Amino acid sequence: MTDIIIKGLTENNLKNISLTIPKEKITVFVGASGSGKSSIVFDAIAAEAGRQLNATFPAFVQTRLPKHPKPHAELIDHLTPAVIVDQAPLGGNARSTVGTISDLYAALRLLFSRIGVPRAGTASCFSFNDPNGMCKTCSGLGKITDIDIAGLIDPDKSWNEGCVRDALYKPGAWYWRQYAESGLFDLDLPVKDYPREVYNLLVYGSRSGEGAPENPKLPGLYHKYSSTLLNRDISGKSGHTQKKAAHLITETECTACHGKRLNPAALACKIDGRSIADLCGMELTELRAVLARIDDPRVTVVVQTLLDGLDRMIDIGLPYLHLGRAAASLSGGEAQRLKLVRYMGSRLTGMTYIFDEPSAGLHPRDVYRMNRLLRQLRDKGNTVLVVEHDRDVIAIADHVVEVGPQAGRQGGEIVFSGTYDALLKADTLTGRALRRPLPVKEKPRRAAGTLPVRGACLHNLKNIDVDIPLGVMTAVTGVAGSGKSTLITQVFAKQYADDVALIDQGPITATNRSTPASYLGFFDAIRNVMARETGADRGLFSFNSSGACPVCGGRGVIVTELAFMDPVVTVCEACGGARYSPEALSRTLRGKNIVELLAMTAAEALDFFDTPRITRPLERLRQAGLAYLTLGQPLATLSGGERQRLKLAKKLGQKGSVIVMDEPTTGLHPSDIQRLLALFDTIVDRGGTLVVIEHNLDVVKQADWVIDIGPDGGRHGGEVVFEGTPAGLLCCANSLTADSLRGGMSV
Repeated sequence: MTDIIIKGLTENNLKNISLTIPKEKITVFVGASGSGKSSIVFDAIAAEAGRQLNATFPAFVQTRLPKHPKPHAELIDHLTPAVIVDQAPLGGNARSTVGTISDLYAALRLLFSRIGVPRAGTASCFSFNDPNGMCKTCSGLGKITDIDIAGLIDPDKSWNEGCVRDALYKPGAWYWRQYAESGLFDLDLPVKDYPREVYNLLVYGSRSGEGAPENPKLPGLYHKYSSTLLNRDISGKSGHTQKKAAHLITETECTACHGKRLNPAALACKIDGRSIADLCGMELTELRAVLARIDDPRVTVVVQTLLDGLDRMIDIGLPYLHLGRAAASLSGGEAQRLKLVRYMGSRLTGMTYIFDEPSAGLHPRDVYRMNRLLRQLRDKGNTVLVVEHDRDVIAIADHVVEVGPQAGRQGGEIVFSGTYDALLKADTLTGRALRRPLPVKEKPRRAAGTLPVRGACLHNLKNIDVDIPLGVMTAVTGVAGSGKSTLITQVFAKQYADDVALIDQGPITATNRSTPASYLGFFDAIRNVMARETGADRGLFSFNSSGACPVCGGRGVIVTELAFMDPVVTVCEACGGARYSPEALSRTLRGKNIVELLAMTAAEALDFFDTPRITRPLERLRQAGLAYLTLGQPLATLSGGERQRLKLAKKLGQKGSVIVMDEPTTGLHPSDIQRLLALFDTIVDRGGTLVVIEHNLDVVKQADWVIDIGPDGGRHGGEVVFEGTPAGLLCCANSLTADSLRGGMSV
């Protein structure tokens, strides 16, 4: 068996590294966030494995496969096909559920088509995505949507004043002219003063308000918006359409199927008195118990398939889910574990499985379950590569590779390669952090008041009351699915929306040309300073405007499409990858042109600039531990931990006395967590309030107040099991978090 060999790798910040990775072992890559771990695992190994595999297919097939750029390396050898299990959203649409994504719903449909009574037909007759099975009223969505006319039309305004709350109907626009030039409406009369017939004509297209529109070109605003927004999935539509739908559509449960998505015939077919919708609404543990009682020999194989799949989902820490749960509502950690379950059923061996922080979103209680699945993959004869910061995951590694010594320009080197026991003795960033667990805070701050939440009963919350203390740092804990995120992000944050700044796990919404400077909003200030000092137009200093290189259009590379072959990407010879035109590069500020300014790190830029609009966001970058980032680094090259802290840096500049963060340690090295905790102390010491939803025990130990939700997940959660100091949780509480904390103290 030959190891994976890498020589001369210079991808991103990697400094011409070489290493070998043992096959059929678990290798964990550690190091500071931004050190280069992901560059090795994803940008080199995964990309090259995908590129080599795609090359074995016919040219016609290759055009329909993902394109993987060739890594910058002298040699990457002895690879096997790679399966990537990352934290990217599952995708899908409004019709995607846990059942459809895991393929268990397909097996469940087959089960009902075989032994359900009264018989409803084939398996397709139980699909809410098939005309044979879907509810005709809601088209299988389970919800009825309607247009909110009150939100669409401002009755106090006339057509000339913009009575329709949509930019497409602003005065002078094409849609506006269709109505304004029809001669049917007084353009200066407020809508509230319209006669009933004229109002009906505006809204419904007919004077009676019923029947077909009188003029096909003027169908009425209600019919116009109904045809484009109602009873259809708009998740793939433009941002404008989705934003418009958010305030124009009202959503209620379907009156025909009562949210079950299926037609009466499908719902009438039952097994042991339960319909397929009833089973999809059960938590997985309950569903498993029901299916295990089915002993009909006609469906033995189908039932076993379902039980095996459910066992994998329960074992990985998802027992609280149900098959009807919408895919879009899953967290990044839940989505990743669902992908892992799907691959665990595979009979393939000799593969390379690559995981991006599989412990994300997992309570310490559940990490061991996930570790068991990683071992099972290895024991089947697969190579398992894991990018991880969690001590318990690192501890199961057969081999550990640490990238460092720091992050960014100070990273990109292999500083350790060996066993976990050897890592514990190593003088590296990770080795030192593993030997130095944080203690429980001895003197927590006292609250300056509270924000009460009363009778919270959303999802699985059981009518709970809780007080969020002000002027301190509160850690909200509990196993996945216990209800902590529901309580804080959906109940508390909405109740006190004017005072709360929420930093969730959502991705950064930015273009592929976005940089830290543009994302934090000080790139304009840099261009203004350059324009003022050089006397040039500010557009000259933007690679998205007149300053762009005329050859590559500001992209820095030239992409040559080769039909049935992979496109060739080359650095633009005109600008050398700088993205700017010669004229833009000729203008300098104290000896530096715009490219050299964007190549500075945040720390260097703090010493260079003295304009508050630039230095204030740079200081927030430093506080968030991102002083090593360059101002012009593409956001697409940032690691998950870096993106999370970049979002935090942006929120630090916004108003809101209460900052709520959902698992801010995701993607962070233990040393980064200590830096983050120092930032938390700074925020609170300045009078701020922090509410942190977190599984990381170091954060829990250093909180001033802990609210533990449980006792378990799903219907077994939704209760407050502890409120108090970390010391009180450690010595007195009877909860899964307290047990984990007590176990962690002995490490």
